[in-house]
Amino acid sequence: MSAGIEALKAALPDGAWTQDMDLIDPHLREWRDKYFGTTPLMLTPRMTEEVASAVKICAAHKLAIMPQGGNTGLVGGNTPQGEVLLSLKKMNAIRDINTTANAMTVEAGATLQSVLDAADEASRKFPLTLSSQGSCTIGGVLSTNAGGNHVLKYGTTKELVFGVEAVLADGSIFNGLTSLRKDNTGYDLNRLFLGAEGTLGIITAATLKLFPKPGYVQRALLGLDSAATAVSLLEDFRAGGRLAMFEVMPSIGYRAVVDNFDMVRDPFADQHAWYLLCDWEVESPEDGMAVAERVIGKAFEDGHVQDAVISQNETQAADILSIREHMSAGQKFLGGSIKHDITVPIDCIPEFFKQADAAMQRVVPGCRPVGFGHFGDGNIHYNIAQPEDADREAFLKNWDALSQPIFDIVDALGGSISAEHGIGIMKREDLAERASPVKMKLLRAVKEALDPDRIMNPRVMV
Repeated sequence: MSAGIEALKAALPDGAWTQDMDLIDPHLREWRDKYFGTTPLMLTPRMTEEVASAVKICAAHKLAIMPQGGNTGLVGGNTPQGEVLLSLKKMNAIRDINTTANAMTVEAGATLQSVLDAADEASRKFPLTLSSQGSCTIGGVLSTNAGGNHVLKYGTTKELVFGVEAVLADGSIFNGLTSLRKDNTGYDLNRLFLGAEGTLGIITAATLKLFPKPGYVQRALLGLDSAATAVSLLEDFRAGGRLAMFEVMPSIGYRAVVDNFDMVRDPFADQHAWYLLCDWEVESPEDGMAVAERVIGKAFEDGHVQDAVISQNETQAADILSIREHMSAGQKFLGGSIKHDITVPIDCIPEFFKQADAAMQRVVPGCRPVGFGHFGDGNIHYNIAQPEDADREAFLKNWDALSQPIFDIVDALGGSISAEHGIGIMKREDLAERASPVKMKLLRAVKEALDPDRIMNPRVMV
């Protein structure tokens, strides 16, 4: 290893590597303090050619590499355990915006927020939004196939990418950057790198799909009696194809936010068991109010809605959205939390909650399920908060004991144990045990073909 480290230091220019632990340390800690790591060297390349040079040296010396974006991952796939750490944060340029093709080419280290801002300045929309968008990077969201709040209208990250540029395990550069909407020349190699978590190559840039900006976004927040009621409203709410967001929150998570953040206000006088946050993309404020009043009015008439707030301006819309954006952070006030990112068929969501809530109480009586998220596409962040006054560390030791029953229920309902966070190291063994033998054979064959020496994020996924 030492010879490889010295070779990297000699080959790369000043500023493209560091062994200063004060600079490296923040990259070795997962933001939830669940994973901690080590690395002999952190690479900080500024261009694709520097990444390629570094990977060639690592390949020659059989040095394992872990690529890292904004360090916002949730499954342990971005915390090195002795691998060379390759941070892409310095590769953050917006290379090109083509409004005719509705395409934007950006480097992997660009934050999602910078991409959203660049699209907005070009009078376009990039429809991927996440609570971590100020710090997560494009390379990271592509590598995990992030979902976000607008999947039901625009699809996951895989549907928002024309092509990628990636450095392969031998240091060669695959250039799939394009704005072509039709290219039927063999296997779709670009998509191999999307959701691959850095195991097949290092994404260094991507060409993203842009969309026309909606004339107006009408937002509403509704108080409901159950998750099943939320699901029953989906069909009417998405009629006409204008529904862009359909997020559901339980009272325990909602209260954790509005009761603990001074900047967040509860717009309701009364409390509700569940809350539904939705957006419609329309042409004008008048169109938005007409859609909201018609759809929500019918829901009131049918007895499905207990109360509702319809935003009257952008300030009110932002205030409503802030409740959902603080949902993850708010759970820290509930103590220890065991987190899951699963998806089930939309019509199975009520049955999932019925079975999962009961299973959790059997394993840890008094624990508090906090299931929220993207009901419009079946993705539930099903987190389990510790019983009140329980010992945090003792509760967190139940991670596997609580996860396996949830995964069993998900499997039985035809769902997935990972919706948008990835596999990482957290779910690697679960994937191997629960995926079909044919699927695992294909996954391993692809890994072997592109990374025979297993130097690319070798502990992750397969």
